[in-house]
Amino acid sequence: MTYQETLDWLFAQLPIYQTKGVGAFKGKLDNILAFSEHLDHPEKKIKTIHVAGTNGKGSSCHMLASILQEAGYKTGLYTSPHLKDFRERIKINGEMVGKDFVKGFIGEHQSFLEYHQLSFFEMTVGMAFQYFAKEQVDIAVIEVGLGGRLDSTNIIRPEVSLVTNIGYDHMSILGNTLEKIAMEKAGIIKRNIPVVISERQPETEMIFTLIANQRNAEIIFADDLDIPSYRTDLLGDYQDKNSKGVVACLRTLRDFNITEKHIKNGLQSVVQNTGLLGRWQVLQKEPLVVCDTAHNKEGLELVFDQLSRQEFKELHMVVGFVNDKNVKDLLRLFPKQARYYFVKPNVPRGMDPREVLDLANTIGLKGEKYATVQKGLDKAMAKARVNDLIYIGGSTFVVAEVV
Repeated sequence: MTYQETLDWLFAQLPIYQTKGVGAFKGKLDNILAFSEHLDHPEKKIKTIHVAGTNGKGSSCHMLASILQEAGYKTGLYTSPHLKDFRERIKINGEMVGKDFVKGFIGEHQSFLEYHQLSFFEMTVGMAFQYFAKEQVDIAVIEVGLGGRLDSTNIIRPEVSLVTNIGYDHMSILGNTLEKIAMEKAGIIKRNIPVVISERQPETEMIFTLIANQRNAEIIFADDLDIPSYRTDLLGDYQDKNSKGVVACLRTLRDFNITEKHIKNGLQSVVQNTGLLGRWQVLQKEPLVVCDTAHNKEGLELVFDQLSRQEFKELHMVVGFVNDKNVKDLLRLFPKQARYYFVKPNVPRGMDPREVLDLANTIGLKGEKYATVQKGLDKAMAKARVNDLIYIGGSTFVVAEVV
């Protein structure tokens, strides 16, 4: 197969959470364990940091990778989902995995993948571990895809684990209380492996402490440490919480020489070092156009707090959702004094903007519907004046179409 045919096969052959939603989640590790054995356990040949959490885990992974790169280490980075290019998921020192490797890997293992009916995510996790082992990285930062306990990445034995925070997301899979969700995230805590918690939350603190004690794992709450606020090139005040968890994680990491200079330089060069997109990303200045991938209650609250402190004449909101969210509850968080452009992200589970508009009208948000993200953005750009602000978000998939 050509590279494009390989990608088409990857996306079309088997379920993928981005397009199928809950139906793509298998909830067991049998397949990835079998695949790991088939690949001769590449995850056992590399050192790793494992990162879970509801919000901030992607940013935290990129911060960790950036600092480790500044310290001179060959650093793997596995994250999901991708925004523009499948290969964003698998990087070494900010460079995406080569097309030839992707093509060769699928070609070599295609019969195994088809026979065992691996999910898209299981395949890409195996691909990442094999790539990092082949390239002999010094360490790889591995982001949990969904939850933790039953996530395909959870076959690693990391040097340290990091949990950013717990919020209400993917409740149909992980549970409908913070305590239940925390139990799933706490599944990445390994026996005798330290775990860092970025944010102390009263509903979940006891669960993490209990699981860590059961597994004889040292538990560190970043809030308890004297960690300064660092400047970072990731805009958004919410990144301060992420950076403190990251620094606490690196302080816990043994056998790696990371200095204050590495931390400062790494946090100020995250985008340059790792290519992270979509976190309070400024697309242009006049009018100010900002996009952010926040898509659940806690993430949106932080972003809208940031939004409320910006200076602008009028606020334009280009917003779309996927249909497995409680969209009405999310819309209640959105600013009332704004002009809305409701759009449909170009994925099968993208929510019809007519439905979104109807829900928005019931809670006092005013706007129009547009068939695509681009049409909504074009209209917003046409109406906005130089001192206005255009915000693009609601879903990762909306942002993916504009970055």
